Amino acid sequence: MVCCVQASSLVALTYIFKFQSKVQNQDITTHLPTRWLLGQDLPVLLSRAKMSTGGATGPLLYAVCAAVLGMLQFGFNTGVINAPRTFIENFINENYDVNSGVIFSVIVSIFAVGGMIGCPLASWVADTRGRKFALLVNAAFGVLGAVLMALSKTSTSLAMLIIGRFLIGINCGFATTASPTYVSEMAPVRLRGAFGTVNQLAVALGLVGGQILGIDVILGSDNGWPWLLGLAVIPSAVQCVMLPFAPETPRYLLLSQRDEEQARNVLTRIRGCDDIDDEIKDMHDEDHAMKQEQKFTILDLIRIESLRTPLVIGIVMHLSQQLGGINAVLYFSSSIFVKTGLSEGDARLASIGVGSMLFVMALVSIPLMDRLGRRTLQLCGLGGMAVFSVLMTIAFFTYENNRTMSIFAVIFTLLYVAFFGVGPSSIPWMILSELFGQGARSAAVSVGALVNWLANFLVGLTFIPMSDLLGNYVFIPYTVLLILFYVFTYFKLPETKNRTIEEVTALFK
Repeated sequence: MVCCVQASSLVALTYIFKFQSKVQNQDITTHLPTRWLLGQDLPVLLSRAKMSTGGATGPLLYAVCAAVLGMLQFGFNTGVINAPRTFIENFINENYDVNSGVIFSVIVSIFAVGGMIGCPLASWVADTRGRKFALLVNAAFGVLGAVLMALSKTSTSLAMLIIGRFLIGINCGFATTASPTYVSEMAPVRLRGAFGTVNQLAVALGLVGGQILGIDVILGSDNGWPWLLGLAVIPSAVQCVMLPFAPETPRYLLLSQRDEEQARNVLTRIRGCDDIDDEIKDMHDEDHAMKQEQKFTILDLIRIESLRTPLVIGIVMHLSQQLGGINAVLYFSSSIFVKTGLSEGDARLASIGVGSMLFVMALVSIPLMDRLGRRTLQLCGLGGMAVFSVLMTIAFFTYENNRTMSIFAVIFTLLYVAFFGVGPSSIPWMILSELFGQGARSAAVSVGALVNWLANFLVGLTFIPMSDLLGNYVFIPYTVLLILFYVFTYFKLPETKNRTIEEVTALFK
């Protein structure tokens, strides 16, 4: 699976480079997706981008593959818990006198609690000890969490399973911050968007990998589920082996450690040439411009009206990603498909289509992002999800003695996932960076990430009790929320396509 994601990432890069090359003909200081991926908003930002030397060299690809395994881990542990629900509940019932459905909800949702801790922890470690050190620390969390889950059945310990899942959550929350930061700072400017997209592709590949390994003939069994969860050790263990041979990012070496000689050595190696003076100068210019920016805290975002409005918009976008019900599908699609009349084996096979659809839509959405715009794609995604959540509910009521409707229930679910992939899967993560200037961006993105993980936790914890209570109506609350999110987005979210950060922030003043 590890080899698969690395090879697939390289193939995806080839596709993405063709699209990204169009960006090079634009003024990079006004190209918002590039500026978002750079994490900065500077008038002088890399005006010599098209002269940036180097491309996808061997040392660069090695470093990116080592880092992106953290995002593979995130996708794998999101999708892997889906298939073995029955076997985990059997383990709980055989050894504990508790409600297995409630405990399984805790096992699922504790992952998001870990994620809420991992995000800010990653920022602190990466800023104080370096990007590479942060990735290594995170790999240790992954190894420990995976080992605990793998040994939980042998030890007859529910606590080991829950703690292991919690540590894996910390690992994945940590990765969603540390991995994109490392990749962005390693990649050359003209390819930074392409390399940044590999993070999203790795998540989708990990999701599919977890679902494939969970089918009956592989590890979807009473004896196989601990090994299935324990396979999370592989990406983290490979990171522990690869990262010591990967360099620290040149940006961190130059701007944080003030070691220009080492920064130049790393840049020369990963760019494959000695012509790096322009890139070094641009980093110094960036550092100088950042020091001139006024910094805002989270309290400032709440207190100042011109910052509070875009913060509310960003928070609602993150809520729409999670409370639209997507993680109910990712975490529990096998159970959902069983309720539509499929056998458990067929339901696990159908679940593979969920991850596959996300991967395909990750590729499709790349060229659409700049052609149609964020607002259009977000509205299209939310509207499509609302429509197909209604059709899913209809299929739940009509599947009995009707094999055709069972098939349509699967099709409607996959199309629901497809519309999620069109916009809501990625736009909430980028929109806060496009609504705020450099001084307020870090605080705003932190709030968005916390809200996202908190909503993830609520969906994971409440879906099974909601399903027991509402039965076939379980997706109706998500439908109502999707409609509300659609209306809010229509009236409140401005289009940021082809607008500078200054133009966007001026809308709220």
